[in-house]
Amino acid sequence: MKSNLFITAVLATTISLLSCNSSNANPKKSTEIENPIAAENTKIQVALLLDTSGSMDGLIDQAKSRLWNIVNTLTTLKYDGKTPDIEIALYEYGNDGLSEKSNYIRQIAPLSTDLDLISEKLFSLSTNGGNEYCGAVIQDATNQLKWAKDNNNMKLIYIAGNEEFNQGKINYKEAISNALKNGIYVNTIYCGDKAQGINELWKNGADYGKGKYFNIDSNEAVKYIATPYDVEITKCNEKINKTYISYGAKGSAKKMNQETQDKNAQKVSASNYAERAVSKSKAVYKNESWDLVDKVKDDKTAISKIKKEELPAELQNKSEAEINTIVAQKTKERETIQKEIGELGKKRQQFIDTESKKTKKQDDLGNAINTSIVGFAKVKGYTVEK
Repeated sequence: MKSNLFITAVLATTISLLSCNSSNANPKKSTEIENPIAAENTKIQVALLLDTSGSMDGLIDQAKSRLWNIVNTLTTLKYDGKTPDIEIALYEYGNDGLSEKSNYIRQIAPLSTDLDLISEKLFSLSTNGGNEYCGAVIQDATNQLKWAKDNNNMKLIYIAGNEEFNQGKINYKEAISNALKNGIYVNTIYCGDKAQGINELWKNGADYGKGKYFNIDSNEAVKYIATPYDVEITKCNEKINKTYISYGAKGSAKKMNQETQDKNAQKVSASNYAERAVSKSKAVYKNESWDLVDKVKDDKTAISKIKKEELPAELQNKSEAEINTIVAQKTKERETIQKEIGELGKKRQQFIDTESKKTKKQDDLGNAINTSIVGFAKVKGYTVEK
């Protein structure tokens, strides 16, 4: 009898376990809820590799003249209806003032959303001598920069210069092959005659990199089209600067640098200054590392986390509630000005597009980069909105 009771108990336990396992195996009956991992925002990453050898003063001038125009082209791109983050990196190569051990290469700025930093570094460049190792600088940019992983990101290298593309100990084909393995496409811009650039393997480099080959006259000054909207945009830029509230150890210096880069753009031309102002009205121009308005937009509780001594003097004796009120007011002011600049910027671009049709398009650094960015974006599934 005891034996029968034991067998019955074992069978009951086995059936119960099987029932539980069967229930757990059914995903519909699972009570566990997985927390979704927040996806990173799509990125457009552009590394500019500029030849700063003795003959390249014109190239550097064109880069200074076209930075904000390139940024504004990038801001027209959307992925799944959203504006991607824009990161720009800057390298110089071919400058005899740099170390021979480094192959005469210097990373001036890493991939960064700090567009004022890119402008600052660009305006600090000077030319000298020349041993131009294209393979080496492409390899360095591929290996040293923090490139995004996902396939929907746009990752582009633009190398501009002259002389033979195959100089130096590092094979440019191997360097470009390594870039492609990481989803980075290489575009080449030869400063000189198109046929000569082909003979000196610059087109071959672009072909290997699945990018575009361009040639430009780097000694030709960039031609601007003045518009009826430039003066109003300039006035808006002066107003928008008053909405920035610096904080932190570097806040004051960063705010001063913002004004310095305004002046740098203005020195180039009134049109370039207007281009920069348009860039500052876009979502990609963000300064949460030093500006309270952008910081609070990024983190609603930011004010409570910032130490009193990190605030500007005029806010240090105010309460958290008072500071939040001031930041909210500045946020509203900025959004109103940005909207105004945005509307003026669209009219300005329409005017430029109309006038451009009347004359031959200039082959400069900015136009070369803008043309390829838009073409490549369409291939990657991005849309272009103006």
